Amino acid sequence: MISALEQYDPQIYELIRQEQARQSGCVRLIPSENYVSEAVMLASGSCLTNKYAEGYPGRRYYEGQQVTDLIEKLAHQRAKKLFKADHANVQPYSGSVANLAAYFALAKPGDTIMGLSLPHGGHLTHGWKVSVTSKIFNSVWYTVHPDTGRLDYNEIEELAKKHRPKIIISGATAYPREIDFEIFGQIAKDVGAYHISDIAHIAGLVVAGIHKSPVPYADIVSTTTHKTLRGPRGGMLLCKAEHTEKVDRAVFPGLQGGPHMHTITAIAVALAEADTPEFITYATQIVKNAKTIANKLLEYGFNLSSGGTDNHLILIDLRNKNVSGKKLAKALDRARIVTNYNTTPMDPVHPTNPSGLRIGTPAMTTRGMKEPQAEQIAGFINKVVENIDNESVIEEVGKDVLMLCSQFPVPAHFIIPSKNINSMLNSERLTPWLFA
Repeated sequence: MISALEQYDPQIYELIRQEQARQSGCVRLIPSENYVSEAVMLASGSCLTNKYAEGYPGRRYYEGQQVTDLIEKLAHQRAKKLFKADHANVQPYSGSVANLAAYFALAKPGDTIMGLSLPHGGHLTHGWKVSVTSKIFNSVWYTVHPDTGRLDYNEIEELAKKHRPKIIISGATAYPREIDFEIFGQIAKDVGAYHISDIAHIAGLVVAGIHKSPVPYADIVSTTTHKTLRGPRGGMLLCKAEHTEKVDRAVFPGLQGGPHMHTITAIAVALAEADTPEFITYATQIVKNAKTIANKLLEYGFNLSSGGTDNHLILIDLRNKNVSGKKLAKALDRARIVTNYNTTPMDPVHPTNPSGLRIGTPAMTTRGMKEPQAEQIAGFINKVVENIDNESVIEEVGKDVLMLCSQFPVPAHFIIPSKNINSMLNSERLTPWLFA
């Protein structure tokens, strides 16, 4: 396929080649990014991209669904097994669409929804004022405690009692601590609200048992299929049996037409990969790496939101370092360390030039990096901060990062499903395990 692309469109081929080299030659610390396996990539780029499959298995509006129905059913089965859910919908095009579908399944326009404030770690689609979700629904926001940087469940409960929302949303996009979904479920129950949990960032940690699952405590669970779950770019909804019809109708025909069958096929592959001991090892290492970077940054005098991390994500407050998040993110990018600038709780400046930097460990972990490399990366970040206006030092760090990356090449294959181990041991083309 690549040779055909090279022949037909050499310009795009060359740009893809350059992007592949960029991803290989830098340490990617954006928490929502990762590397998919070759199997996931092949499924995503397969002939399933040619097929329209509007509707659901057994209830399509197009003919020729003999294979697509089987693939989508398989994705359903794997998702329900992994997350221990009653029902799964794998059709949402993205996490944002999945969230909107979840709201429409349980609420009407004008109803009140309550989610985490964007500057305090919430997502745009949790009802933030610039999102369409705040135009359709009446949005109320809870925040983290100003002293601890952590969720204050007593305050959330009082806010819920005051506003009586139709939906309470748990989950975050920049919150480095474990969330108690059981408490959220109880608060929602006490005020007669539905509980929707967005685990887009931590889905991989949830299926690996590293973090508590919200499935028993939420009416609907929304997630993306990439990030820590390490699948293609897509969305997914899990729900209790009683909400099955509402959820499915909210996705189709409520918000979408034909599903992207090539993405659903790749999701099915990623779910199979996640159902292995090797995936648990990978997810466990994600958290170890994040904690190692966080502890080292604390040693260097950095201020971290909430004082550390329980998951894959670290939010750095740079105000004591006298450098903006945007300036540091751009300097780190020149040093081959890819991050994103981000607001921090109680950030006094505009979000286009905030005080924070958000980093995460899924992608570096997929490459096989562990605690020694995590400490090294923290040292690189500190060195760039201390020499933020010295381009020669930044260039020197970039060379060191490139050398580190050369020791941990991007893996083409990093999961060997346990059921295939014996047959693969007899193969002369056995792919080395990344996590031996």
